[in-house]
Amino acid sequence: MSNIGILHPGEMGISIAASAINNGHQVYWMSGGRSDKTRVRAEKQGLIEIKSLVEFCQTCDFIVSICPPHAAEGIALSVSNAEFRGYYLDANAISPQRAIKIGQMLEKRGIQFVDGGIIGGPAWKPKETWLYLSGQQAPAITGCFSNGPLETKFIGDQIGKASALKMCYAAYSKGTTALLAAILAASEALDVREELYQQWELDDQGFFEQVNRRVTRVTAKAWRFEGEMKEIAETFQEAGLPDEFHRAAAEIYGRMSIFKDSAEIPSLQNVLRVLLAG
Repeated sequence: MSNIGILHPGEMGISIAASAINNGHQVYWMSGGRSDKTRVRAEKQGLIEIKSLVEFCQTCDFIVSICPPHAAEGIALSVSNAEFRGYYLDANAISPQRAIKIGQMLEKRGIQFVDGGIIGGPAWKPKETWLYLSGQQAPAITGCFSNGPLETKFIGDQIGKASALKMCYAAYSKGTTALLAAILAASEALDVREELYQQWELDDQGFFEQVNRRVTRVTAKAWRFEGEMKEIAETFQEAGLPDEFHRAAAEIYGRMSIFKDSAEIPSLQNVLRVLLAG
């Protein structure tokens, strides 16, 4: 049994924590500065509360970082400064070059770094959520989740490979949703949305209804996806490919970030109004 710390147990993080508990591990969370929603999630799944980062780092053998992309480096630095010396899994949606940078920073401080990329929603059912891992220390992390329901797969010794897979996958899955949102907004502004729906229906029955659902249901997480699109753009640029599409997708999600933490799915008309307002 190992002591595993989750930074921070949001909707995805708490499901990762539940998988670790299912595998017989003690799981901890750091309560300092966290919201009441986070506390409710942590207490419901039986996570053990620790109030300070220093105590958290002294207690845990493994730390899993799951946070918005822009916060990944800062959190890693704070863990390093707290003199953590165990295994650190960065499972954030960041570019491979950022993963490499974080790994180099932590390894200089004696921390065993593992690169991770999560594909799928919160891991409550088998075969639905995959944690891809890379780096020489990755096999140690794989064993923490062997009983599921989180699925894990080791894909190589190279730091950055797991993050690269995540970036390429999300470039399509989330990038196309941003594109569809922009198409709907443009068709609304140009007064051809109904005609567009009619043509889509001729091409693929029910497609326009799928588009409407994708665009409205993504709104609550758009604030996170803005940063993810920027990381994808950096990934494409490093690979020698144009990065402008996903930078534009970041702007689309940025406009939709007004719906963060909304209790209800907004109407399509409201989403289009926000997009067109800029």
